[in-house]
Amino acid sequence: MAWDIVLLLIGIALAWLTLRDVFDTVVVPGGSRASLQVTRRTGKTLLPLWKAVRGRRRGISHAFAPLVLVSSFVIWMSLLALAFGLMAYATRTHFVPELESLPEAVFMAGSAIVTIGLTGENVLGIGRWIILAGGFCGLAVMTMAVTYLLEVQGSISRRDIGIIKLNTSAGQPPSAVTLLERYAAIRHRDALPAVLEEGRTWCATVRQSHTAHPSLIYFQSVSTGPGWPAALGALLDLALFAEHLIDDDSVYGPAVLLREEAERMAKELALISHLQRSDAKTDQSALHRVAERLAAAGYPRNGHPDFGEMARKRTDYTSCVDAIAEHLGKPTAPLLPNA
Repeated sequence: MAWDIVLLLIGIALAWLTLRDVFDTVVVPGGSRASLQVTRRTGKTLLPLWKAVRGRRRGISHAFAPLVLVSSFVIWMSLLALAFGLMAYATRTHFVPELESLPEAVFMAGSAIVTIGLTGENVLGIGRWIILAGGFCGLAVMTMAVTYLLEVQGSISRRDIGIIKLNTSAGQPPSAVTLLERYAAIRHRDALPAVLEEGRTWCATVRQSHTAHPSLIYFQSVSTGPGWPAALGALLDLALFAEHLIDDDSVYGPAVLLREEAERMAKELALISHLQRSDAKTDQSALHRVAERLAAAGYPRNGHPDFGEMARKRTDYTSCVDAIAEHLGKPTAPLLPNA
């Protein structure tokens, strides 16, 4: 009798922890704060194995993030089956015929959780409520799984649209210098303030969705080429150049706001991913060459740019962006394309 009470309490606790983890991961923004943290731990376990199999140069494939997500839901459903199986076995006298073993109880609870009901037992008393609760929890988790998948697809679509548009004008991997030279070549420099504003909106959107659901960091699309870390690096460089090298009041304000928003995005996502900053340094001579190329493209040049301050700022944000890119096995945005 005492052992049955212990099994019942263990089952209730396990079911509570599992449901809390699902709720915190899927519904509550900001990632899982429950003790199980199934999604984070699954990704952390699979990531080194995935990289070892594929090799460091190939990085993380497009299948990694979907595998982690699907594995998380499989683990959650399995934990629920075990939890309600423990509860059912603890109250086995309320089942006709009586449950003979824990595996049989887990099978019966699992059939209720996935709403197929394959067992032939009659349930009495408290056993009815356990089976009913198991079926309700299973249906709730599957419903949240479908909703979460739709949310993931929407967030990835919004992120990738910005990347594709940037790659069209900035090359692959995208470069701020390439974008500025292309806009000058097609006589479209007046659109730069709008590009900076759109880049800021993209950074804010991606930062909100990826900090709320950190698993989005690992989702990649074939059509985006180098991926979102390179796009983030290119936008940061674009803001830095527009702020310090181009003498144009119409782009200065949007450039400052974009750089601040993009820096917050880079630092927060690197922190969420538990990454150490890279030791990349920015050479001031490369920044001098950037200034010369922009002047040759026809941009009004700032007469006294502080290349030391520019190098310090770029080193600060590229240490985060490069760490993320290396973590995902993706290229970064080059400072000087075709150099």
